[in-house]
Amino acid sequence: MTTILSIHRLSKSFEGIRAVNNISFDLNEGELLAMIGPNGAGKSTCFNLINGQLVPDSGSIVIFGKKINGLKPRHIWRLGVGRTFQITSTFISMTVLENVQMALLSHHGRTLNVVRKVQNLFMDESIELLERVGMADQQDRACGTLAYGDLKRVELAVALANNPKLLLMDEPTAGMGPKERSRLMELTAEIVQTHRIGVLFTEHDMEVVFKHADRIIVLNQGKLVAQGCPEDVRRDTGVQEIYLGREEAARLEKII
Repeated sequence: MTTILSIHRLSKSFEGIRAVNNISFDLNEGELLAMIGPNGAGKSTCFNLINGQLVPDSGSIVIFGKKINGLKPRHIWRLGVGRTFQITSTFISMTVLENVQMALLSHHGRTLNVVRKVQNLFMDESIELLERVGMADQQDRACGTLAYGDLKRVELAVALANNPKLLLMDEPTAGMGPKERSRLMELTAEIVQTHRIGVLFTEHDMEVVFKHADRIIVLNQGKLVAQGCPEDVRRDTGVQEIYLGREEAARLEKII
């Protein structure tokens, strides 16, 4: 099993408050790893450290065997790291196809060529990505006309444009209905297995987490307080006390 992301004793403080406090964990290829915890646990800070929006105070972030502390997000992206965001960030006036084409233009270093029309550039690759996420039949629609769940699928296609081996997904099902959530995570799990991508995702919907994650790590007040398979995490009395609660843990037992 190949480790593609290794976090070792990572810490980050803001005005004396440790948002991330000495945490360590690994992510393997072909694995869905969920990061959960109450509000203020440090999940977003951890994501932003891994993706380069923030620089760690201490500790190391190793991606594909390379220490990336201090690298800018664009450089981390070019290593083969994709990311989706809690709030979708597509170009709403462009079509579904054009959004994916723009991502491919960036990946191939063609963004400065603004004079040439993009209509026929990377057409086949764009359609293949849209087929992968189930959106090829809507390629000519403007993103501003799509349902939110479909926008999330387009964003996933955009995130896959640089052929990532590591995908960071921040609240991938936020704002979606139960059926849409399930479909998106089933699609993600299929992509993970088919293309051996490692996925780290945050999520507030515990049913999504415990149904789809291979492993779970739990943060609280910046510290990693539990990690393991869904069953082990659900049974952890500390996790129940600080986050799940006994009733929720009992409900989740029927899902796992």
